[in-house]
Amino acid sequence: MSVEISRLDNGLHVVTHHMPHLETVALGIWVKAGSRDELPEENGIAHFLEHMAFKGTKRRSAQAIAEEIESAGGEINASTGMETTTYYARVLKNDWPQALDILADILTESVFDADELERERHVILQEIAAAGDTPDDLVFDLAQSAAFGSHPLGRPILGVHDLIANVSRDEILAWRNRNYWASRMVVAAAGNIDHQALRREAEKLLGSLSPGGAPGRNRPEFVSHMELAQKPLDQTHMVLSFAAPGYRNPEIYRLQVLSSLLGGGMSSRLFQEVREKRGLCYSVFSFASAYEDAGQFGVYAATSPDDTPELVDVTADVMLSAARGVTDVEVARAKAQLKASLVMSLESATGRADQIARQYLAFGEVPAMETLVAKIDAVTADHVAGLANSLFRGKSPALSAVGQLSTLTPYDKIKAQFT
Repeated sequence: MSVEISRLDNGLHVVTHHMPHLETVALGIWVKAGSRDELPEENGIAHFLEHMAFKGTKRRSAQAIAEEIESAGGEINASTGMETTTYYARVLKNDWPQALDILADILTESVFDADELERERHVILQEIAAAGDTPDDLVFDLAQSAAFGSHPLGRPILGVHDLIANVSRDEILAWRNRNYWASRMVVAAAGNIDHQALRREAEKLLGSLSPGGAPGRNRPEFVSHMELAQKPLDQTHMVLSFAAPGYRNPEIYRLQVLSSLLGGGMSSRLFQEVREKRGLCYSVFSFASAYEDAGQFGVYAATSPDDTPELVDVTADVMLSAARGVTDVEVARAKAQLKASLVMSLESATGRADQIARQYLAFGEVPAMETLVAKIDAVTADHVAGLANSLFRGKSPALSAVGQLSTLTPYDKIKAQFT
């Protein structure tokens, strides 16, 4: 269960969780840089850079990268978020040095071949188009804009068509050189791996990276407005969201319990009232997105245009009901779900590697599981009701909706239910 941490001279950290009962290792490089670190004219560059990492290095072609990792029976991938970018692999326990070599190679030695760049540009433009054609993707992009406006957190991670269609190789490299610094990176691994061996390999492969410094980020303002997209769909997809604490705020544990209680499972208030009792929709859930200095608590649901007004009213009523009070039984159930999720993550090397890397990037430490469980256990019914009251009562929600909008409740009326 012990986590080991080392710091290289250039500021890069190596974090491991030794799981000797496993025959595999999940490892990766987590970078504290994402779409939040883009200028307006750079929107989508962080994601474009992540795609180009697999398109060839000075030592490996794009095909060679795929063939080498798969010849060892492993898998490799990457993902871009608002505040982090991740390059990761999962392999058999003896093959992790090869995997780390490939990950370090694509991170530091990608060539950004002109032909490959144009092909990948087309792929990303298709990805943007697909997101626009997928209502439950589009409504969340619009929810970010409705919540955070022109701040980077309000822009889509994929970027927008016109910018991606014209971004240059030099612009991508300039963004990487401005953000991919050793002091913002964590090499993390979980599974059957020796910490000191990983540290030595990380030193050899990544020890020459420039130290750099912490990202300079502007604090967002929650703007609470409306973003709509009329589409010829059979359903109206909707997200209502409110300003919430960031992950460094002690109330983050209360926020997670509130989200689980309101819309985190089949026993949640929203699921029981909206789906089970009224049959208004197939899918309804709440979410809590936390960033380093801000957060967003929201509810997603989709229903037919005829049922949209009732869905809006019931959803608002259920959210406000938590501000009026929650029961000890509900809170205990929500806390049990959160604790089970934490413990279950220990059974997955991939989940655990991601968890310890993100915890270290966020807090500069990896809290013991017992510490996290104790913080969840400390949440009371009064805490949850108090947080719901501060989030919802007298506050204006951000609203996004996609689909048939003719029956959508007017925004001012929705705001009036809370204010």
